[in-house]
Amino acid sequence: MFKQLVVTMGVQVIITAIVLYTCIITSYAQEGKRPNIIVIMPADLGTGDLGFMGSKDIETPAIDALAENGMIFENGYATHNYSSPAAAGLLVGRHQARFGFESAPDHAPFDPYQGIPVEEKLFPERLKEVGYTTGMVGKWQLGSHANFHPLNRGFDYFYGFLGGTHNYFPEDVRVGTNFLTVPMEENRRVGEFKDYLTYELARHAVKFIKQNKNNPFMLYLPFNAPHGPLQAPQNLLDKYSHVEDNQRRTYLAMVDALDQAVGRVVSALKETNNFENTLIFFVSNHGGPYPEAWCQDLTYASNAPYRRGKVALTEGGIKIPFVAHWPAKIKAGTKLDGLVSALDVAATSIAVSGAAPHDALEGVNLMPYFEGKKKDSPHKALYWRMYEDDHLWAVRTEDYKYLHQPLPNVDLSFFDMKKDPYESNNLVGKYPEKQAELAKLWNDWNADNMTNYQLPYSQYKVIMKDFYKHLQDSVRKAAQEKKAYIVK
Repeated sequence: MFKQLVVTMGVQVIITAIVLYTCIITSYAQEGKRPNIIVIMPADLGTGDLGFMGSKDIETPAIDALAENGMIFENGYATHNYSSPAAAGLLVGRHQARFGFESAPDHAPFDPYQGIPVEEKLFPERLKEVGYTTGMVGKWQLGSHANFHPLNRGFDYFYGFLGGTHNYFPEDVRVGTNFLTVPMEENRRVGEFKDYLTYELARHAVKFIKQNKNNPFMLYLPFNAPHGPLQAPQNLLDKYSHVEDNQRRTYLAMVDALDQAVGRVVSALKETNNFENTLIFFVSNHGGPYPEAWCQDLTYASNAPYRRGKVALTEGGIKIPFVAHWPAKIKAGTKLDGLVSALDVAATSIAVSGAAPHDALEGVNLMPYFEGKKKDSPHKALYWRMYEDDHLWAVRTEDYKYLHQPLPNVDLSFFDMKKDPYESNNLVGKYPEKQAELAKLWNDWNADNMTNYQLPYSQYKVIMKDFYKHLQDSVRKAAQEKKAYIVK
């Protein structure tokens, strides 16, 4: 009798569990499946070179539509003013200075140390653990050795190139080690490359979307456009023939192609009935090129109305076009003027995917802001540090910005960002208490950083040249000193 009672109770427990599970699944299905996530990150895009950012020179209807029908972050920032560290911070969800990755690694397939540390877990891998299919299409620039390959860092699919940029036309592909001309790669094999590169990346992104239309997926889409070399299709060059400056004309044509590529991705989402429930982040990697003393010919991008551009810690270098689009959750035409960081992409993606939160993440989950439940600033302060040493830095709060960088009319600067968002009036020394507050914020933050170990590719090339020369000299010396073998 007792055994029968135990069995009966056990069956009832199992039935109750099944009913509860069914209710949960039914409720979950009614609310909709977990969202797909796409992160679109152009390279070297001028902050002012999009329609929704105020440009009058360029047509960007696809990107503008994402902005107008989503949420625009009016104070969205990159984590760095160079592309590789900025991508590393976004993908890990921690500031790259935490793990010493503050420069662009050289394209060095033989070097198991030139890349994003293998100890760092990228957020796509966290999504993969909870059932997402993860894809990456575009430029990697986070290490070319097998240790750092996208397929070893949490991605199920990869199409693109491992270096920092590439020539745009397939006829430029060459056999050799020049990263500008290497063949495209698709899952460790030579990939098809038969169209203008921006369109080719869009084609493979569309393929990934269609192949995974019935699964929750995450797609990281870092375009190299409009990063140099400046190359564009002839029909788009003709479209902007009224622009006298040849570099500017080509650059605008490249941005136009980028917008078309974004449009193709959006169309694929609509075609597969995934548009409504896909969270799209459009986040530039940093500001567009600016003609500093060592690159005076880079005059083609516009970061107006902000000062300077790529490489600088002024607003033109780190303030970026930053949009989130998700029809199922984000009300069209919304804006947020609080401080938002590219670090928030990882934190938000992990939260909406159902993956376990991680204490090491430094970004903010933006979901409450999407839903209008929160309207304050996601961050009270944002921080930057450059790879050379700890003397190139910036810190920004909602009200002020304090920075140091040895550039003309920059050096040590302090700005009232509420009254002077374009950094035209340097107030350094006039508010010592406020400066001290921001200095303490930065120093406290920097105390948990590690020394940069990633050599800039230019220095790396010099050191490797010397290394190989020393190696060759040593081998030759050993060969000369070796006694000849005598047959007896």
